[in-house]
Amino acid sequence: MTAGADVRSLNWATAWMCVTFTRGLDPEEVFARYGADPEQARPLDADEASDLPSGDSGDGTVSLLRSGRLGDWTFCVEEDGAVGSWTEVLTRLSRGTETYNVLTTEGLDVFQYWRDGECVENFEPGMEHTRPEQTGTWWERVEAALAVYEGEDTGMAPVVALVLDHLGIALDDAALAGPWPTLTLAEDDAPSAPRGDTYAGEGPVPPQPPLGG
Repeated sequence: MTAGADVRSLNWATAWMCVTFTRGLDPEEVFARYGADPEQARPLDADEASDLPSGDSGDGTVSLLRSGRLGDWTFCVEEDGAVGSWTEVLTRLSRGTETYNVLTTEGLDVFQYWRDGECVENFEPGMEHTRPEQTGTWWERVEAALAVYEGEDTGMAPVVALVLDHLGIALDDAALAGPWPTLTLAEDDAPSAPRGDTYAGEGPVPPQPPLGG
C-alpha cells in the first residue's frame, strides 16, 4: 500500500457503511442508478444529513445517501443500508464505466470491482474461501492493507484508503462532513431489491462468483 490517505482520518469507514466510487458520472446520475430521484437531493453537511429519517422503520429500511464528484470519480457514501453493494445496483452503476464498492456491516465485509455491468472481483477480505482464482487481483492488495492495522479498530478504512490512493482522490472525515448532495432511499425503491437468501439472516448476500464466470 502506497503512502497517501491517512487511515485514521477515515473514521466514517470504520463502522457500518457502504461506499461506491464510479468513474465519469455526476452525482445526479449516480443517484438515479441507485434508484433514487436526483431531484430530491439537497446540499447538506453531515450534521444536517443526520437529521433525515433513515434506518429501519415500519415501512422498511431507508438508506441515507451522500454523493459528490472528486476529479474523475463520484463517491456515494451510504449509511443505514447496503443498497450500493447489490448486484442490480452495481450492474447499473458500472454500465459504460467502472465502479468500486466497499462494504462493512456487522459480521460482513466485502470488496467489489465492477466494469461495464460485469463483476470483475467480489470477495470478503480475510475469508480465504472467497479468494478470486485469477492472479493479479485486488485480493493481495486488500489483504496487505488490512494486515498493517491488524488488531486495531480500523474496520474497512484501510481498504477505503487503498482505493482512494488508487483513484488519486481524497475523502477524509473533514471533507465528508461538508455539504454534499444528499437524499434518502427506501430499499423497496431500489432496483430489484434482493429478497430471500441473506447472510446470517440479515444484510446483503455474501460474495457470489463473477457474472458469466
